[in-house]
Amino acid sequence: MKLINFIIEAPWLFLIIAGFAGYFQTVTGFGLGMIVMGLAGGLGIAPVATVAAVISLMTLVNCVVALPGRLHHVHWPSVRATTLGIIPTIVVGVLLLDYLSDGAATVVQILLGLVILYAASGLLLKANRQEQVASRASFVLFGGLSGFLGGLFGIAGPPLIYHYYRQPLELIRIRNTLILMFAVTSGLRTLFVVGRGEMNMDILTLTVWAFPVIAVATWIGRHWPPPFSAATMRRLVFIILMLIGVSLIVAGLFS
Repeated sequence: MKLINFIIEAPWLFLIIAGFAGYFQTVTGFGLGMIVMGLAGGLGIAPVATVAAVISLMTLVNCVVALPGRLHHVHWPSVRATTLGIIPTIVVGVLLLDYLSDGAATVVQILLGLVILYAASGLLLKANRQEQVASRASFVLFGGLSGFLGGLFGIAGPPLIYHYYRQPLELIRIRNTLILMFAVTSGLRTLFVVGRGEMNMDILTLTVWAFPVIAVATWIGRHWPPPFSAATMRRLVFIILMLIGVSLIVAGLFS
């Protein structure tokens, strides 16, 4: 009977979304947070604040596993500047989400739709590389944008991904620097949420459920990638996220 109740009470739709997101990130290298927030948050499976906290925890664990032995590939000068931008704006993002969640669900819905559209556009956007590494101020600026989105919805990736892939750095250095920055963003957001006493059982339960599903989806992605290219996968998720983003905005405006 306990096993039956355990199976019935499982958040199956959320786990399906997490599995799809984990598989997609394995075969393309990015997208877990965007997909989970876009589908789980957009479809109302769980409160946006809960989904954002779960995404931060999943991202943090993923980064901690991926980083050991690769820190020598990190571009440290940009890390310091980017972190300066992240710290204050991630607090602003979390506080704004708390404020809006209390009585402005429609505004949260529209903002989420806009962020998802922005994130979706990044799937197909190709950044032209610069001849020299950008200024310290630019890393602070893009760090601030990522911190705000990370605090608001747990989706810190798009601004940083766009900015770093424009830099004349080796791809391995870009990838590992981004992993570290995602760890910083997720870690800071999680610490702030814990400090405010908002790390509840719903967040922890969803996270515990999601970890093994994402692990299995990652293993499947490594051994059985899709029969079409990563570019096709990006277009597919681009279409899905665009539809969700537009529907959230339209529903919010008419409500």
